[in-house]
Amino acid sequence: MNVNGKHYETIWLKPGNKKEAEIIDQRFLPFEFKIVNLKNCDDVFFAIRDMQVRGAPLIGAAAAMGIYLALCEYSNADTLDDYINRKAAFLKSARPTAINLGYAVELVLGEINKVQGLEQKTEIALKTVVKIIDKERQNSLDIGHHGLPLIERISAMKNEEPVNILTHCNAGWLACIDYGTATAPIYLAHNHGIKVHVWVDETRPRNQGAWLTAWELQQHGIPCTIITDNAGGHLMQHGMVDLVIVGCDRASINGDAANKIGTYLKALAAHDNNIPFYVALPSSSIDWNITDGLKEIPIEERNEEEIKYVQGIVNGKTENMLITSPESKVANYGFDVTPARLITALITEKGICKPEKNSILELFPEKIEMTIK
Repeated sequence: MNVNGKHYETIWLKPGNKKEAEIIDQRFLPFEFKIVNLKNCDDVFFAIRDMQVRGAPLIGAAAAMGIYLALCEYSNADTLDDYINRKAAFLKSARPTAINLGYAVELVLGEINKVQGLEQKTEIALKTVVKIIDKERQNSLDIGHHGLPLIERISAMKNEEPVNILTHCNAGWLACIDYGTATAPIYLAHNHGIKVHVWVDETRPRNQGAWLTAWELQQHGIPCTIITDNAGGHLMQHGMVDLVIVGCDRASINGDAANKIGTYLKALAAHDNNIPFYVALPSSSIDWNITDGLKEIPIEERNEEEIKYVQGIVNGKTENMLITSPESKVANYGFDVTPARLITALITEKGICKPEKNSILELFPEKIEMTIK
């Protein structure tokens, strides 16, 4: 997508050096656009854990890149298989909720286990990383095409007045490779000349909405307004929201969807006000082994400092500011699970389906065997 008129994606091999990757360090946005190098597997681990990269599809792509970089730095200190298995376990421990992380690591491991020798494994790992990146980019674009008619219909009903869309956290291109999940239909609608306006939840405590979603929409010229996390229900009550589209870090086979903390509350408000609530996700975010998202999806608990401090610009410099008493006890749950009953539909790369097992498997029949227990 666009940054100051130039196209960027979120992760790529460093030009002139195929043994390093580069990413946009999202911790500094929107105040500073900063590109950093990932030189080894450890760099990838810390990038995922410390949210230099975030968003389920991007986390998966980065983790796959981590396996490739691990092979690039192998130095015979351990047997190759033991070394790679240890690095894989290390990467998968970076963050618990997004299923894409483990999915991507296992995909690369499966491919490199088909060949022998460091050189061949490294070559296959890189090819697999590129395939994952290409697939996630295409997934987002396909999600956009399938979600576009939802916005087109509302636009027609409103006589082409702006369609007001509420989203939560960042499920934009910064969370993926390009286009995004929840934002892909919005970008395509805007590109097709449909008037849209996005209500952007600030999304405390890390402000991914205020810092990331608003920034990327503005870069693309899409009208948007930042609101407090608690304002969505008020807007819905007063007819100021036409539909809600959110992303997803992990969904169960029965349609429950885990997303950034606060998503469940938006779903409740949408349900109470008869506003359609859509979850946009690629199939790589579906956990085909989980049947009850409320009980089985792990919920990440993050550092208390994310709540105790806010980050902003003070005298031209990025500063952290304490906003609670230092002794305050903090619980920082990173995600919540929206039950399927509150979700209007899932928007996937293969189409739109109901948030229920049979409907999901109609789109993905190749996954049926994985769901049989």
